[in-house]
Amino acid sequence: MTEFDGAVAIVTGGASGIGAATAALLAERGARVAVLDRDVAGVPDELFSVVCDITDADQVSAAVAAVVEHFGSLDILINNAGIGAAGDITENSDDEWHRVLDVNVVGLARVTRAALPHLRTSSRAAIVNTCSVAALVGLPKRALYSASKGAVAAVTLAMAADHVREGIRVNAVTPGTADTPWVGRLLEAADDPEQAAAALRARQPMGRLVTAREVANAIVYLASPYSSSTTGTLLGVDGGMETLRLPAS
Repeated sequence: MTEFDGAVAIVTGGASGIGAATAALLAERGARVAVLDRDVAGVPDELFSVVCDITDADQVSAAVAAVVEHFGSLDILINNAGIGAAGDITENSDDEWHRVLDVNVVGLARVTRAALPHLRTSSRAAIVNTCSVAALVGLPKRALYSASKGAVAAVTLAMAADHVREGIRVNAVTPGTADTPWVGRLLEAADDPEQAAAALRARQPMGRLVTAREVANAIVYLASPYSSSTTGTLLGVDGGMETLRLPAS
C-alpha cells in the first residue's frame, strides 16, 4: 500500500513505543517521515530525525522548520509525544501537574501551531493526536494523566472544527493500556510486577495489552488520504475498555 507516496509526516515522540511503530508504518506506506524526540539515538537511519523538546517553543519552531527545509513540504502531523503520571488527586505535586500538562497538552499546541502554516498549503493535510481511553472512562490512580488526556480529546474536536474548512482533518486515537516502555517502567516499579501486569490485562475485555503496532495502524488509518471524510473522530483502540461490560466469569 502506497497511499502516502510523496507525503511528508512528522511524528513527535517517534523514537520509541507507539511513535516508533507509527513512524515505521508510515514509511512502509510510502511517506517521508521525520521523527521529533528528545533522544533520537534509536531512530532508523532511513528516517529524518530532529532532536526536539516540545516544552520549548523555540526548539519546536526550529524543528518544524528543519523538516520543511529538508523535505520541502509538510502534509501530516502525528502529535504522539506524551508522558504518564500515576496517583489519585492528592498524590501529584503542583510541579508535576504543570510538567505533565506542559508536555501532553501545551506541547501538542506548540507543535501544531508551528506546523499549521505548512499544513494549510497541503492538499492532504491531516493531524492525528494520541489521546487515551483514560480521557473517557474513570481509571484508578490516573487523575493527572486522565485530566491531560481529557484535554487532548477536547482540543482534538475543537481543532477539527477550526480547521475543517481549511482542508485540514483532525482526529485522535484513544488507546487502552498499551505495551509501551512507559507501562513497562510502571510495572517494574510495582510491589508485585506480575500481579500488576495481570490486573492491567484483566481490565481490558480482550484480556491483553494493546500493541504499539495496533495503535500505529489506527493512527495511519486516520492520517491516510483514503480517510478523507473522517475528521473530529476519537478512534478507540482499547480492547473494549470504553464500551464493553462483560459479566464476571
